[in-house]
Amino acid sequence: MERLDSRVRVVWLVSALVSAGVAAAISYGVSRVLGAPDGIIPLSPVVVASLVFLVVALLAVAHTVLRYRAWRFEVREDTLYIERGVLVKVRTVVPYVRVQHVDARRGPLQRLLGLGSVVVYTAGSRGADVSIPGLDDARTDDVQETLRHLAIESEPDSGDAGDAV
Repeated sequence: MERLDSRVRVVWLVSALVSAGVAAAISYGVSRVLGAPDGIIPLSPVVVASLVFLVVALLAVAHTVLRYRAWRFEVREDTLYIERGVLVKVRTVVPYVRVQHVDARRGPLQRLLGLGSVVVYTAGSRGADVSIPGLDDARTDDVQETLRHLAIESEPDSGDAGDAV
């Protein structure tokens, strides 16, 4: 089983810290309204916002570490196998015959760190796409090309299509 590049933790942590900042800003606004003279919250809005940011940031760091440890994937002969999840463990098996197309994505922070993600779109139900984040640039291209090649190889021959009713 293959692990993600360790730099993906930076991407996840930055995203989580932005969320912590948003939560702190919201708590600041709420505490300003509810902490008015004789209000419900006896603390200063700055103190409330700082506490919220600190708690959310600490939880984010713990979640990032655990999320990295849980993420594994394997490009097998006939399927893509992915294990992930901190609280809820998820195991995904994608047969190559179900693959519609494969994308490589690189956001601004990922590009800065030399990372990318591979997104596999599958036939079937709603939301039938699987993403492998945090791959080195070269590995992103390699995994995309490998999955594309395996998906093409697994396509049924044109003679098999007439067997369906």
